[in-house]
Amino acid sequence: MTGAAPIAVLGLGGIGGMLVARTGALGIGTEGSAEAIRDGGLTLVHDGEPTVTRPEVVTRLDCPVALLVVAVKAYALDAALDRVDSAALDGAVVLPLLNGLEHMAALRERFGATDAGDTGSRAPVVAAGSIGRVEAFSPEPGFVVQRSAGPPLVTAASNQLAPDVLEARLAPLEAGGVEVDVAEGEAAVLWEKAARLAVLAAASIASGKPVGELRADPAWRPRVQAALAEACAVADEDGVQLDTRAQWTIVEGLPDGLVPSAARDASVGRPTELDAITGSVVRAARRLGVWTPMLDGLLADLIGDRLLQDDVALLALQRAG
Repeated sequence: MTGAAPIAVLGLGGIGGMLVARTGALGIGTEGSAEAIRDGGLTLVHDGEPTVTRPEVVTRLDCPVALLVVAVKAYALDAALDRVDSAALDGAVVLPLLNGLEHMAALRERFGATDAGDTGSRAPVVAAGSIGRVEAFSPEPGFVVQRSAGPPLVTAASNQLAPDVLEARLAPLEAGGVEVDVAEGEAAVLWEKAARLAVLAAASIASGKPVGELRADPAWRPRVQAALAEACAVADEDGVQLDTRAQWTIVEGLPDGLVPSAARDASVGRPTELDAITGSVVRAARRLGVWTPMLDGLLADLIGDRLLQDDVALLALQRAG
């Protein structure tokens, strides 16, 4: 990777913009986002204090990088990846910080096929990643608000790289005050967040309530607990053991006013990641033969029966067999 930039971030919204501001990474965004940052800088508001930086931003990545962090919404992934020249990722690590379970396959399909025999290029390593302990959003291009007080935590794992190698490759994140935890197993990294978020995102959208009100509401609290138990059962069937009580303890410790990003988007009429988050867990349940009536009900209430009809029929066949 001689001559490669240490880090680039694809996506200049809440999480991506926060990481660019903290790390000085090369930012890759839409024409509108890039123009706003070139004209007025990138403002990060944290603990009530605004900081303006002037990072380098481009609309297409065509220079080599050692680490590419993908921080776009799941529904925007395909369009965002069109902004990346695969040649720029020769031997790089790609770390997606997307919600849900299904984006890893899409990234590997996009970047995994290289003609090493003719070009000598090396396909990038796509590692599983998750970001927590942070609430960040972008109300307008070039402006990011980080509400959470402490340092963000990125958890990552790779089934291809040894943990110490992956940790070294992710060091540019730590330079920006981001804590990095290298875990064992990609599936565990994805499920540890997906199980909770699948429930909280759907429940917050359906109820219009932040996490604290969901916990306190006598009708919603048992629904959330039941749905969380279902999500943990799906994870367990997928080979990742999640203790439901431990997961509920994490939910109990979340800030009262926390609103999942999907619910925040829904509240202002923007597209949401509900299908990528809750939908991916429901699809995993159908694939694995796990009955999830509470999650099914939450999702069907929000997006109708489109996602569930074929899957319920498949589950019936699995049970009959």
